[in-house]
Amino acid sequence: MPKKPTADINIKNRKAEYEYHLLSTFTAGIVLTGTEIKSIRAGKVNLTDSYCSFINGELWAHNIHISEYANGSYNNHEPKRDRKLLLNKKELKKIQSKLNDRGMTIIPTQMWINENGYAKLDIALARGKKMFDKRDSIKEKDQRRAAARGDED
Repeated sequence: MPKKPTADINIKNRKAEYEYHLLSTFTAGIVLTGTEIKSIRAGKVNLTDSYCSFINGELWAHNIHISEYANGSYNNHEPKRDRKLLLNKKELKKIQSKLNDRGMTIIPTQMWINENGYAKLDIALARGKKMFDKRDSIKEKDQRRAAARGDED
């Protein structure tokens, strides 16, 4: 059972649920440098256009924007560099076998820091939505919001 995210750092990819059908999720560790973890703790992360792919049997995250650390000097990192994800072999094989299906992709959905201080990345095996699916999800969201307010529209 994965540990729950701490209340202070919880960065979500809001665009993911709108653009994709999320089929199954996994929690992965992420290989970072010293200034990257400091920027994550400051909440300076953008997961919007990020995705994951396999390179030589390893899972890598691409396009995750972690801003440069303000006090990093010459030790600062490159904001959009590729980062290796840490999963066990069984999970990697499972993801890679499902990725062979047409239209499947891996996208980061959430980044958080666990109780031990390690950055974790929730990734999802996803299939892209069609335009009418997106309209349906907007309609459902509006209905939930109206129900929460107590409207009967």
